[in-house]
Amino acid sequence: MNNPQTVPSQASARAAAAARDRQPTETRPAFKTTEFMVYIAAVIAVVITAMVVGADRRGGVDPFGAEQAIRYITFLTIGYMLARGLAKAGSWTRRDDR
Repeated sequence: MNNPQTVPSQASARAAAAARDRQPTETRPAFKTTEFMVYIAAVIAVVITAMVVGADRRGGVDPFGAEQAIRYITFLTIGYMLARGLAKAGSWTRRDDR
């Protein structure tokens, strides 16, 4: 006769099987990563630099204008997207995960 304490119930067996099937993903959500924080800091730095660095009072040309700032922000965005793509390249999730 089986001891009731050693035989798992059907509910606990199903819970254990579900826990085995629900393996965590390899990556975190994008907003929780340090690369997102660095990206935001770099974009803010570019915007501040574009606002501070301007034409001199003698009528010179603005060495770091809005056009160049947008270009650098675009480069940062492409780099961030590539970094996230590489981070997620090895991860997998089940189709029924929500």
